[in-house]
Amino acid sequence: MSNSTTNLASYDYIIAGAGGAGLSLLHYLMGSSILSTKSILVIDKSFQKTNDRTWCFWDIGFSAFENLVHHHWDTISIHADGFNKELPTAPFLYKMIQGIDFYNSILSKAKSKSNIHFQEAIIQDIAVIDASNVNKGARVEWEGGTATGNYIFSSLLPFQMNQLATASAYSQSLQNNNSSSLKMPFLWQHFKGRVVQFDTEVFNKRIAKLMDFNVPQQGATAFMYQLPLNEKEALVEYTIFSENVLDISEYDKVLDAYLTNEFPKQQYSIAHEEIGAIPMTQISLASTQAPIYTIGALGAAIKASTGYAFQFIQDQCKNIVTQLENGQSIQTQVHNTRHQFYDAVLLHILFHHKMEGAAIFKRIFAKNKAVTVFKFLSNTSSILEDIQIMRSLPTRIFLPAALRVFFGSR
Repeated sequence: MSNSTTNLASYDYIIAGAGGAGLSLLHYLMGSSILSTKSILVIDKSFQKTNDRTWCFWDIGFSAFENLVHHHWDTISIHADGFNKELPTAPFLYKMIQGIDFYNSILSKAKSKSNIHFQEAIIQDIAVIDASNVNKGARVEWEGGTATGNYIFSSLLPFQMNQLATASAYSQSLQNNNSSSLKMPFLWQHFKGRVVQFDTEVFNKRIAKLMDFNVPQQGATAFMYQLPLNEKEALVEYTIFSENVLDISEYDKVLDAYLTNEFPKQQYSIAHEEIGAIPMTQISLASTQAPIYTIGALGAAIKASTGYAFQFIQDQCKNIVTQLENGQSIQTQVHNTRHQFYDAVLLHILFHHKMEGAAIFKRIFAKNKAVTVFKFLSNTSSILEDIQIMRSLPTRIFLPAALRVFFGSR
């Protein structure tokens, strides 16, 4: 790849990991009138990107990546045991960006910049040069090379979110660890999706079926996610919130049955598949020291109760760039205390099976305006709106969970 680094060099910023978070940070650095000429090194095991994921998010107006939006929806529907409800999303739109479009857009722009360098390698170590003086920077080591940076931003997870085996091994290592963090809930949002293409028109392209709970629940919380791209094509994804991932054949079994039942006697082909596992937890996945900072999932950008991440990663990276521009100390936290508390309560209820997820989300969508729910999901709701959401849940369930979380007895 062009702009490759030498074996020993020093940079203003080193970005470890060229996934969604690392490239988002690179995007905002390139767009900064103050920082765009700083020397930057991006390290990743491969810059040959694939369409390994799809990001969806709630948005009002135009986003920073509006040109990359593959499709959007202005209506969503919820389905659960006889409950069927369509909700207009205004003033929000539910937007989709394909991973490959996002990666290629940012990388192609970055390759044209002489101050941005790339190293294709597996990182072996990231460490502060001198713990007594953070101003001396930090170093990154890989086989055959070392680089130093004034700041290092890492999104390198101890597992691969699109490889279920490594996710499963990671959660098993947590379970075998006796640290106090195990008292906090840890669930996986794991899924397998297919982009299916039918010969005839079977979808309403304006309506995203956000949650269809009429699928095997796997003793946890499970739903089908259906995002039409046009009348003949849609992303159909089987999603589960649970402590353990499934064998790949189990996702396929449910997807096969669902598509057969939903569209009997209709022929379809599979254009694309995606699979992954997203951590739903408030357990810290990394412990770092300035000037090394974590971003993305590693830096707790994921909304713990839902798995939504894209918009929160954007907020996190924009905040970091603003802090760098102003010479401020770096703070990567993106979820405020109030919404962290709500997430912790919902995680507690799901993790300890105090109430099934299908019943929780059914009640939330049944008892609230759509815009209130979307604000809550995007951490933009007011305190009064938050209270309204929480009142959707039975007091006998919510209050004990809230008290346990508040007093730290998880």
